[in-house]
Amino acid sequence: MRRVVRLDLSSESAQGMEREQARADARRADRALNVEAAWRRARRNKPLREACDTLRAMAGNRERCMYCGDAHGSDIDHFWPKAPYPERMFRWPNMLLCCAECGRIKGTQFPLSDGQAILIDPTVDDPWLFLDFDPQTGNIVPRYDSKREAYILRGEQTVAILQFDRREAMARGYQRTFRRITRRVEAALTQQHPDAAALLHDLGEADDHGLLGWCFDGLGRHVAPFDAPFDELRARHPTVWEACRQGYRQL
Repeated sequence: MRRVVRLDLSSESAQGMEREQARADARRADRALNVEAAWRRARRNKPLREACDTLRAMAGNRERCMYCGDAHGSDIDHFWPKAPYPERMFRWPNMLLCCAECGRIKGTQFPLSDGQAILIDPTVDDPWLFLDFDPQTGNIVPRYDSKREAYILRGEQTVAILQFDRREAMARGYQRTFRRITRRVEAALTQQHPDAAALLHDLGEADDHGLLGWCFDGLGRHVAPFDAPFDELRARHPTVWEACRQGYRQL
């Protein structure tokens, strides 16, 4: 899972979405709203088509699912599910790009704590504040809070809801990406003066799953022996390390 920067819709489409939401709210007040029918009808119109295209642009060239980061994002998912929360059905900040498997697994599951979402929203949250990566298994797991001696709730719930620790094909994809990233760093270390821009480009090309966040800002910096090439880069070429740490967020 990677942090995603939300783009703006055109003013025309944003206004169209507001009209759709107002229509849905009115029908809901009259107890006449059929959520699925309203969504199917609006999905054919320009505002929703633009929303889907914009989500694909936000997801990058590979158009990966914003939850698992592994499969192709195929359609719009409502972060707050539209059936129980129709008042958010046409709200742009509530839309993510999702693969078919994550959409099926998530369904209408949406735990709250004091009225706030527990599930990680990658357009709002830095996922690696709540998640960890196990290079040995390839699984995404909840991050452990050593001070509280407990897993962080939002990471724990996100992993449980989306079954991140039980999807073997997804785990293999994450492992392959981690190996590619590691090889790029090891290759840079063979150079006397590695070029930060070139390394950052190579790392971006290698990172299919948003793992640079784990490597540079998450717990990946401290997981021996997998952190060895990153530790060496930081020790021998601190300016290159810092340039990559700052630059990966813009990829």
